[in-house]
Amino acid sequence: MAKIELKHISKKFKDETVIEDLNLTIKDGSFTVLVGPSGCGKSTTLRMVAGLEKQTSGEIWIDDKCVNDTPPGLRDVAMVFQNYALYPTMTVRGNIEFGLKNRGVPRDEREKLVKDISEIVGLTSYLNKKPQSLSGGQRQRVALARAMVKKPKVFILDEPLSNLDAKLRNQMRTELIQLHKRLGTTFVYVTHDQVEAMSMGDEIVVMNKGIIQQADSPMKLYHDPANLFTAEFIGTPAMNMINRKDVQGLDIQKGGSIGYVGFRPEQAIINASAETEGYAIEGEILTRESLGAENIYQIQSRAGIFFIKTFLTALVTSDRVKVTIPYEYLYYFGLSGERLRGIEINTKRLVVAGGIT
Repeated sequence: MAKIELKHISKKFKDETVIEDLNLTIKDGSFTVLVGPSGCGKSTTLRMVAGLEKQTSGEIWIDDKCVNDTPPGLRDVAMVFQNYALYPTMTVRGNIEFGLKNRGVPRDEREKLVKDISEIVGLTSYLNKKPQSLSGGQRQRVALARAMVKKPKVFILDEPLSNLDAKLRNQMRTELIQLHKRLGTTFVYVTHDQVEAMSMGDEIVVMNKGIIQQADSPMKLYHDPANLFTAEFIGTPAMNMINRKDVQGLDIQKGGSIGYVGFRPEQAIINASAETEGYAIEGEILTRESLGAENIYQIQSRAGIFFIKTFLTALVTSDRVKVTIPYEYLYYFGLSGERLRGIEINTKRLVVAGGIT
């Protein structure tokens, strides 16, 4: 196991700055997920940790050692790629033990390691097969086994499930979580899929344009986003945002320069009782999605289009509805997207921002 520290890291490709003054500590033994849209710098960050890319400036520390000038093979880091990078002419056994042969590990020890790792990832009966005869999930297991057999201090996984179908992705997510618990090694995982991030990571780093927006636990990110980007990136559907100029009747008593008011889709109530206090918006249901235990509504209002999610309730069939968001579930953001706290509003009356577009 090993702690990873990135200190004032920047990365430029010619005149383009991809990473700018990045500072991050990845805890020893954690399952840390880097998440963000395509091009945000998350894969570049991983490649710099692995030594496959050289940072323009800054220091990378692994297990309390600065590895700036340490070649990839000596960093004690194993990387699993998106495309598996298996040798097609070798059997599964050959792929798994290839690195061990290069390191001069004796044959008896190699066979024991391959046997043990194959049992962990469920490949024992496939050791003599070639990669082309395996399914996508089995190839991914071979790539994992090849990394595991080195017993590295750090596992780096760069969108390893993106080539799998939805059912297999769900299965492999579960297997990776169990694998991490079994090995207790530091895992650093990159994905653009926030569902993967929320379900797998014990620490999530949200990135955008080479800058860390927030690094926190999944629930902290969801319930206490630090800014507009994190609030809108995490969640399915994402947090609804209403421009301040479209917020009618919300009696704000104290606060900063509010640019946006947000709320989570599941925290709003459709056709709430008259006693329910909160900010209310009238609207028209555009679409309904019934997903069994939950229903998702797309609603058009004067304040724009937003989504509502309900659980274990009957599908609302009326077209016009009143949506109420309890005051305590409203989020406030500044004009630059920063989270505003300490906002005080008048809750003595219920104000309806009436009308549909």
